[in-house]
Amino acid sequence: MSTPAGPLFRFVQAEYPWVLGPSDGRYVLRGHAGVPAYVLMLATLGAVERRGLAGRRRRKPKAVEPEPGAVPVATSRATLVAATPFVSHADAERWRAEVDVEAEAAAGLRELNRVLHAHRVAASDPYVREVSREGALVIRVGVGEGEPLAHGHWSSAVEVPPPVPEKGRAAVLRPQERLAAVLGGRDVALACEELALRARGDLTAGRPREAALQLRIALECALAELAPWADREAIAHRISALREERATVAAAANTAINGGLDEDSAEEVERVLTLLESALRARTAVGLT
Repeated sequence: MSTPAGPLFRFVQAEYPWVLGPSDGRYVLRGHAGVPAYVLMLATLGAVERRGLAGRRRRKPKAVEPEPGAVPVATSRATLVAATPFVSHADAERWRAEVDVEAEAAAGLRELNRVLHAHRVAASDPYVREVSREGALVIRVGVGEGEPLAHGHWSSAVEVPPPVPEKGRAAVLRPQERLAAVLGGRDVALACEELALRARGDLTAGRPREAALQLRIALECALAELAPWADREAIAHRISALREERATVAAAANTAINGGLDEDSAEEVERVLTLLESALRARTAVGLT
């Protein structure tokens, strides 16, 4: 590849096997005081463009042959480019040689999820989902010139290795065993489990205020739903520990209603959520033994 002539920017690029939600195009992500921090470029690849589908939609059902072929899968490419260029090409090279690609990829996905969260709210669409490292087809980290990056061309980049899966047969079988139990009527998915997952998602995405509000109802729900297992020692002491945290969680939630959380409150939300997740895992283990 030829030596770049213009200023270089760092970027993170991820591809997912579904349409992310926002329309293809460029989005400026602004930080403190409205200063541009990133430019996000979204593109749909490998399938019919969404804007071309509207005119093709049929008003009547269409007969299909037995065993139809696979429908082409739309792939979304998200390229997050830093708004501020490197001072020099040498500076870019030093960054490329020293960068922690895992940390850079994680930071990039947090910014992408911030956009997807905003789109979910703006579109009033609860089915817009945020993305994870594990769901990506590929993640790349590198440097490139501004305009070429908009067209998918970079100066240098590396592909971030996929995350290492949890080892052990038990780690693979436990979720499948639980799924079979739930579908077979031998176990039940608790409402507090879904609420705790939402709180964890908010906390991971950097939304401690929403996490505090989710945690409050998740905790109250858990105290009620875990009661049938209170005769098990492994569950009883966890229920007691969670009950002692009600005031802490209520205080964090009340603060969240009126505004953002400070660092100490956010840490308390993380701590209690971890306790709740531990109790739910213990309940699952009891149910599958």
